[in-house]
Amino acid sequence: MQWKIKPFEELSASELYDILWQRCSIFVVEQSCPYPDIDGADRQAWQLFGCDEEGRLAASMRILKPGVTYDALALGRVAVAPECRGHGYAREMMERAIDFALNDLGENTIKIGAQDYLTGFYESLGFRRISEVYLEDGIPHVDMVYIREEN
Repeated sequence: MQWKIKPFEELSASELYDILWQRCSIFVVEQSCPYPDIDGADRQAWQLFGCDEEGRLAASMRILKPGVTYDALALGRVAVAPECRGHGYAREMMERAIDFALNDLGENTIKIGAQDYLTGFYESLGFRRISEVYLEDGIPHVDMVYIREEN
């Protein structure tokens, strides 16, 4: 897997197309959740994505600057192609995103709006719940936070 992190302005047209196609396929079609995925926030985000040996997009997510969706840096749109699931790509991608936020960007706090059924996964990465369950586009979600541990 070849991983890349790029700000919006550095994405090629092909990379952006593949990322948006993957998100639409998963979040709108697979999850039967019609909502406008292209929300303007990508212009203020880095895209973290992994491609297989043939250059096909396997996994992607966005890293949003503080103030775009939350007061802190936020992670979202975590997507893994159906044929690539079960190989640990989501965990590896999240670990890379956390490392980028803490070490490259110098952030201390990361927030996410997680689908409720995935809270155990995010807790295993160091996130903790900070809200009750709420519906977002008809899907149960919970807000979670990751705070850098002080040494």
